[in-house]
Amino acid sequence: MNYPTQLILDSAGEGIYGLNAEGLTTFVNPAAQRMTGYTEEEMIGTCQHKMVHHSKPDGTTYPLHECPIYAAFKVGAIYNISNEVFWRKDGTSFPVDYTSTPIIQDGKCLGAVVVFNDISKRKKDEEEINKLRRQLELENAYLNQEILEAKSYGEIIGRSPALQAILSQIELVAPTDANVLITGESGTGKELIAREIHNRSSRKRRTLIRVNCASIPKELYESEFFGHIKGAFTGAIKDRAGRFEMAEGGTLFLDEIGEIPLDLQSKLLRVLQEGTFEKVGDDRTRKVDVRVIAATNRNLKEDALAGRFRLDLFYRLNVFPIEAPPLRERMDDLPVLAAHFLKCASQKMKVPESRFTQANLRDLQNYDWPGNIRELQNVMERAAILSKGGKLLLNLPPTTTRGQTHFPAVDLYEGLIYTDKAMKEKERQNLVNALERCKGKVTGPNGAAELLEMNPTTVYSRIKKLNIKV
Repeated sequence: MNYPTQLILDSAGEGIYGLNAEGLTTFVNPAAQRMTGYTEEEMIGTCQHKMVHHSKPDGTTYPLHECPIYAAFKVGAIYNISNEVFWRKDGTSFPVDYTSTPIIQDGKCLGAVVVFNDISKRKKDEEEINKLRRQLELENAYLNQEILEAKSYGEIIGRSPALQAILSQIELVAPTDANVLITGESGTGKELIAREIHNRSSRKRRTLIRVNCASIPKELYESEFFGHIKGAFTGAIKDRAGRFEMAEGGTLFLDEIGEIPLDLQSKLLRVLQEGTFEKVGDDRTRKVDVRVIAATNRNLKEDALAGRFRLDLFYRLNVFPIEAPPLRERMDDLPVLAAHFLKCASQKMKVPESRFTQANLRDLQNYDWPGNIRELQNVMERAAILSKGGKLLLNLPPTTTRGQTHFPAVDLYEGLIYTDKAMKEKERQNLVNALERCKGKVTGPNGAAELLEMNPTTVYSRIKKLNIKV
């Protein structure tokens, strides 16, 4: 089907106008009129350059002899131009891309046809993208600086108040030879604290020896700590140095010290008090100069009072106690920790590093981290593998609010029948539990209403009805 040329020009979304060999406008389509604000009558027979192309974006004069539109029919070449402006009738300008193509007949250039687009939206999108890119570059530079500053304190990363308190304690105790007991939940980085104490002590030129007390079979504890001589027991085919001997002049880190059997704790107490020990099967007493740093996720004082741990050993270890804070109390450190672990994991797995977004950070901050820093490290390693340089996939357990992980509901009392009074008491206790969990907060994020999936006005009404003090 053949359409008339005028119909095609009228239907085109691009602005189109034609020029004769003198540079005067010969035709203009409706799109060009809409974009410039000039009518066809105003344009036809006038110098198009002087009307819509007279100035550069900064307002300075654009000489006619420099105009690519006119060069098209002067030189006889096609010109594709980006990032210039056309001027509207009202004196405003808009960015354009245009193509000026010479009209040639029988080897003679008769003029040119100009096709142009208003690229205002594209320019705005580009500016927004560039703005976001600059912001990301700044954030990345800031985050890298944060990591560098944090890593200036050894392997301990972060700058939260909770961590700063720990670093202050390290500064105080590191130069001394005092025994240190590091407590805290599993995965809070107790070994890193021990290493930092060692690295900032006068013993840093010697070795830090680590012993995981939970992994040693009971029958091998004494040999593991103090060593043995050849023939001391079946299988002892040669002399063996124990961990205390290996740590001579340095530091011995006893991780999970609460797992040491009670009947073997007296020998550990002796070496701490007197600095002497005997190898298994040997009568010779040996002197040792070792600083001991112990760690546990148990309450050793409660264990001692309950008879599960020697109280005198607890006091000997607890000369300078340090409590490693859980990750949920160090949420200020979470961004820099997550970025650090992601970078390390990407290098370790030899995969491109994925982009860390604000949405990822919100997901991390909404999770309660029962496994603490160790769990965060594992999550970022898994994310590096799953993402492979693309969108960061965290694969966290489902949560609604921090500290509230959803598991399938199980009614242990299915089939029981409650009296009306008992049901009201259950309702009251459930509301009290929610208010305690949210520290009395009812509305807003992490409030009791959100936790109970109820309207806040309903929660307030029930608090009043059930006479609950908030």
